[in-house]
Amino acid sequence: MTIKVGDTLPEAQFMTMTEEGPRPIGSDTVFKGKTVALFAVPGAYTPTCSAKHLPGFKDHAADFKAKGVDVIACLSVNDVFVMGHWGKDQDVGDKVLMLADGNGDFAKALGLEMDGSKFGMGLRSQRYSMIVKDGVVEKLNVEEGGDFKVSSADYMLAQL
Repeated sequence: MTIKVGDTLPEAQFMTMTEEGPRPIGSDTVFKGKTVALFAVPGAYTPTCSAKHLPGFKDHAADFKAKGVDVIACLSVNDVFVMGHWGKDQDVGDKVLMLADGNGDFAKALGLEMDGSKFGMGLRSQRYSMIVKDGVVEKLNVEEGGDFKVSSADYMLAQL
């Protein structure tokens, strides 16, 4: 079953890269008591993700903050080292929290996993964005097929 508006996010354990190295970060730390703009990509360094999706959120970070968003988080089924390096390459700094869902457990728990095997990518997350308030999904935008429309930073900003 796919997560929907009004649902509480499942508990999850992510990994994030810090100055001290890889660190686990729980869903409570990310979402509890906060308004979070979460977006998920099928893969770090993939064309649309690197050229449009992540840069859009990074470039509009101040706009999200002005509309009451506490945290912008990027999630991918990649390992923490890939996510950390991709964040550095994209120069996100502290504007976007880079979350590794290495085994795809969160994607599966949401019902938003996809099979990227025909591209040699295995289990991945679908491309989506959501506004989460105190752990509850307030807005959910899941892309169809290979589209990049409803999960963009511009689309989400218009929803706030």
